[in-house]
Amino acid sequence: MGVQHTPEGRPLPLPNPTTRPFFAAARERRLLLQHCPRDGWFFYPRSRCPACWGADWEWREASGRGVIHSFTVDRVGHLQPLRPLVPYAIAIVELAEGPRMTARIVDCDVDALAIGQEVAACYEGVGDTTLVHFTPA
Repeated sequence: MGVQHTPEGRPLPLPNPTTRPFFAAARERRLLLQHCPRDGWFFYPRSRCPACWGADWEWREASGRGVIHSFTVDRVGHLQPLRPLVPYAIAIVELAEGPRMTARIVDCDVDALAIGQEVAACYEGVGDTTLVHFTPA
């Protein structure tokens, strides 16, 4: 997946044919994940199941619920275009369906975040792209 930038320089994903359904669903405020008939759910979007290499997976709507598996807080603004967001948290969220997804945790006190904390998907429109974030549930 490529990268595009806002006029301010903020990096955004550049959807491709494989990831386009994920981002189209995000625009509708839905979390869509791939599901293999043999191996179950997987994330990040890819053309084949990472376990069996099958191409007969399908897109399914996920619950949008999960728990924080791990996280870090950027208090410095390592990426200049993201400095206005400091401090912000980036987490690995273990989704209720099983896969893990990296995303920002938003609308919270970053000092109150904890591993195992329940979170729910939320969405941010940035230009023509909708990003999936999570917020404490």
